[in-house]
Amino acid sequence: MTDLSRRALVVAGLATPALARATTAATRTPAPKPFGATPSPRQWKWHQREQYAFIHFSVNTFTDKEWGYGDESPKTFNPTDFSADQIVAAAKAGGLKGLILVCKHHDGFCLWPTKLTEHCIRNSPYKNGQGDIVREMSDACARAGLPFGVYLSPWDRNHPDYGRPGYITYYRAQLTELCTQYGKLFEVWFDGANGGDGYYGGARETRKIDAPAYYNWPSIVALVHKLQPDACTFDPLGADIRWVGNEDGVAGDPCWPTMPNHPYVQREGNSGVRGGALWWPAETDVSIRPGWFFHADEDSRVKSPERLIQMYDESVGRGTNLNLNLPPDRRGRIPDQDVKILKSYGDAIRATFARDLAQGAIAQASAVRGPGFEAARVLDGNRETYWSTPDGATTPTLTLDLKPGTRFDVIRLREYLPLGVRVTRFAVDAEINGKWQQIAEKECISAQRVIRLPQPIAPRRVRLRILEAPVCPAISEFSLFHAVPPVPVAPIVSSDPTVIDTRAWKIVSPGAPGAEKLLDRDPGSIWTTPAPKAGAPVEVTIDLGTTTALAGFSLTPSRHVMTDAAPPKRYEAETSADGIDWAAAAAGEFSNIAYALSTQRIPLENVKPVRYLRLRFTETAVPEPKLAIAEIGGFIAPR
Repeated sequence: MTDLSRRALVVAGLATPALARATTAATRTPAPKPFGATPSPRQWKWHQREQYAFIHFSVNTFTDKEWGYGDESPKTFNPTDFSADQIVAAAKAGGLKGLILVCKHHDGFCLWPTKLTEHCIRNSPYKNGQGDIVREMSDACARAGLPFGVYLSPWDRNHPDYGRPGYITYYRAQLTELCTQYGKLFEVWFDGANGGDGYYGGARETRKIDAPAYYNWPSIVALVHKLQPDACTFDPLGADIRWVGNEDGVAGDPCWPTMPNHPYVQREGNSGVRGGALWWPAETDVSIRPGWFFHADEDSRVKSPERLIQMYDESVGRGTNLNLNLPPDRRGRIPDQDVKILKSYGDAIRATFARDLAQGAIAQASAVRGPGFEAARVLDGNRETYWSTPDGATTPTLTLDLKPGTRFDVIRLREYLPLGVRVTRFAVDAEINGKWQQIAEKECISAQRVIRLPQPIAPRRVRLRILEAPVCPAISEFSLFHAVPPVPVAPIVSSDPTVIDTRAWKIVSPGAPGAEKLLDRDPGSIWTTPAPKAGAPVEVTIDLGTTTALAGFSLTPSRHVMTDAAPPKRYEAETSADGIDWAAAAAGEFSNIAYALSTQRIPLENVKPVRYLRLRFTETAVPEPKLAIAEIGGFIAPR
């Protein structure tokens, strides 16, 4: 029998979607029973959003900080050309399906004209105190059909009552304003950074709290769900979504959406726990730049479209949602370079997944549960339908007989999550030149599993083998695609003329091997060296390449979660015109560097022409055996 006649017979058989849809409710086989923890309706809807934007924009944008201290004047906030529509358009260009606005960061400054505090936009120059960034962003999202969410920092370094019972009343009132005045929300974000030094109304002290007891998180989460029933909450125990455990855009492989019913543990959060009692899926948050807020000296470090696609595979492709931060600049717009990169990334993702090459294939399975659960359900493009097998058939296979000439290099699998995560381990095979070859083996399918092959293949057939599962599968999709590469975007140095192009800088006397990583303009490459000790500091000397009127230097710590290394706490800077005679130029402590993990920008005491910069680090910010630094940069004085 020829391939054509065999295909024609199968198309006419029970595996066709048309006949499956014709099955009546009266004859439909009972569905499988749910297994383990399952998502709530709002969590199931959240899973299908896949990726959305995070917007960090506040006084930090204008002070060049990551964590404001809380003593900033509201007059600091003064965007010159704010455009909510431009920000939303940039997010949509990147293929992002929602937007979460940071309405109040740790500094306590509120982007809406709340009556609860004077530390808000009402007392800023923006629109003469009549502005409301939250309203403008909410309205722009509504115009664009983009779901809107809010971030409200539980920590407030400005409020005098922080750490006392009165602040909780204030915080709940703030949350109520945001949940009742700005339309429907899809997510409400609670940051895990809580307690430490701050302004606190002028007290200028450190306040420590027991966060779970202080906030009473179950009551906070219940308040959100009362006011916004469809909004998922992030991140404490009892919330709908958990933190993935890093800010690098990388989920665990595998990344289970279930967790134990106990407070969050970071080592569990990255990969989840198979069979955990809670449906507590991971959100993978990362910034398109090294920092969360805009800094002109990071213009050259915007992640490339290629890197964003890799992060997509390592987050969305592992069943989590990607929360990609897009920091507006001091105009109040997403910078032009970032927009170009977002469009290139978004266009590539859209083009890659625009056409499912499995359409037109014939689906057959080693076992089928009955009418309504046919193998062809994986091809109908409907996440609410799925292929399943009898309860005892837990390691079945599903084969796609492809149209001749079908070439692909991307595979996407999805489970029907309302029945729980059912597949523990699986493999994908391709029949090439008459022989089956295994092309992938993984744990966990969950919301989706994207497998990107090193090069396109054109097999006659492709199959999914369930290798391990406690119950029968419920597979809603088995799709094939051909990857479309992004359009390259040329890098830039900086939009700020005071930022020095460090490409001519060289390490001339490193304190340890590998110090060239400090100048490679890659915040992901980290220089580590044994930690300094009393009387034995770590030193690094840099040749600036030419005589420069150096006004200051910048130091970026590792943003990776490191268990054996820490950034420097104290520094000493010296400069020299000839590398022989040295003069002290600055000394001090990096503010909150161990916890904020943000770039530090240190001015020098005397700006004069120099050729060399020597940095000396005398201790680490927290006790660890190694010192770690990602980058060193520099700037000149404004002209």
